[in-house]
Amino acid sequence: MSILKTTVGILAALASTSSIALADWPAFRGPQRDGILRGQSIPLKWSATENVLWRTELPGQGWSSPVVSGQKVYLTAAVPQSGSDGGSGATAFDLNLITLDANTGSMLDTRTVLVQSTDAPRIHSKNSHASPTPIIQGDRIYLHFGHLGTACLTLEGETIWKNESLSYSPVHGNGGSPALAGDLLIFSRDGKDTAVVTALDKHTGKVVWETTRDVEASRKFSFCTPLLATLGGREQLILPGSNVVQSLDPVDGSELWRVRYDGYSVIPRPIVDSGLVFVATGYNRPSLLAIDPTGSGDVTETHLKWKEKTSVPHTPSLIALGGSVAMVSDKGIASCLDSSSGDLKWKLRVGGNFSASPVLYGTRLLLQDEQGVCSVIDLSAANPEILHTNELGERTLASFAVYENTLLLRSDKALYRISE
Repeated sequence: MSILKTTVGILAALASTSSIALADWPAFRGPQRDGILRGQSIPLKWSATENVLWRTELPGQGWSSPVVSGQKVYLTAAVPQSGSDGGSGATAFDLNLITLDANTGSMLDTRTVLVQSTDAPRIHSKNSHASPTPIIQGDRIYLHFGHLGTACLTLEGETIWKNESLSYSPVHGNGGSPALAGDLLIFSRDGKDTAVVTALDKHTGKVVWETTRDVEASRKFSFCTPLLATLGGREQLILPGSNVVQSLDPVDGSELWRVRYDGYSVIPRPIVDSGLVFVATGYNRPSLLAIDPTGSGDVTETHLKWKEKTSVPHTPSLIALGGSVAMVSDKGIASCLDSSSGDLKWKLRVGGNFSASPVLYGTRLLLQDEQGVCSVIDLSAANPEILHTNELGERTLASFAVYENTLLLRSDKALYRISE
C-alpha cells in the first residue's frame, strides 16, 4: 500500500463523517466519534414500559455498543458453547455478529466470527468477551475482539478476511474499539507484556505498520479507542496508553509527539475542544490533561496546558461543549471545566456508578449509569440540574446509539429502542 494512497484515504475519511446519512450511527460514539447528536432529536423520558418501541432479548454477553446502517442494527456478543467445559468449569464462547431489524427489533442474522476457547484469560467482572464496538464503512463492518482477532464482513454477513495472528496476553479482557484512517484499521494492543499500536490494511487484514509505546510502565495494559483528527494542520492519531499518550502519523505510525504521565488501564477516548486534546490518564487516580497538539517529540514539559485531578473518570469518555469539557466520574460526579483554563464551571452529584459514555443533545446531557438509570442534565440552567431520571431496571454498561430520532440502549439482557 503506497503512502500517497493512504494519505489521500485519510483526508477523505476525515471529510466523510459529515456526509454520513442521518440514520447511521456507524461507530463508538457516533458519526463524529464524539457522542454529540447532530440533526436528530431524541426522547428524554422513558422507563422499562414507557416509550419503548421494542425490546429484543440478546443471547450471551457483550458490552459493545450497537451500530446502525440503513435499517439494520449490528452488535457483537459472546455466546457460551453448550457443554464446552468438559467438566472443568471453563467455558468456550462463540464470538458472534448479531443483526437486527431497526424498525421491528426482530433478529435477522447471527454469525459466529471467531471462537474464544476454554483456556482464555479471566476477564474483569464488568467486562465481556465482546466489548469493543464494531465500525461500519460503506458495505463493510469491522469487528475487533482484542487478542482473539479482528475480522471484516459484508453487512450481509459474508466474511472478507480474518486476522488471528496478533495474539497477546490481555489483562481483564479486551475493551478498546478500533478506528478507521483511510485504508487502515487501527487499534492498540496494550496487554500484560505488550504495548503496541497496530494498523491493518482494511481490505486484506494484513499488518501495514506497528509502533511500540516505548515507555516504562509496570502495568502495560490499557483499553483506549484511538481518535483521528486534524490538529495543527496535521492528521493525527491520538492514542493514550499506560504512562503515555502518543500522537502518531496515521500513514506510517511514526510518532509526532508524546506526553508522559502516571497512569494505567486507560479507557476514556480522547476528545478535542478549543484546539486542545483532552486525555484522562486512568488508574489509580486519574488526571485530566489539556494538551496543545502542535508540538513535536516529548512535549510533557512544554505543551501540557493544565491538569485536573478532581472527579475525573476512569471509564466514561468526555464530551466537548464548545469552550468547555464535561465529564462524569465512575462514582457519579458530573462536572464541567473551562477548556482553556481548566477552571471549574459547575459540578453536580448525580449518584450511581458509571461506565457508559455520555451523549449530548442540544443543551441536554444524557448520563447512563451501570444500574439502568439515565439522568438527563439540563445544561441551559445557570446551575445545571437533573431534568429527568429514567429507570430501566437492568444493568447497563454499553454506550448509547441513535437511530432516526430514537435511542438504542443495550442492557445485560436486551436491546431497547426508545421512542417518544
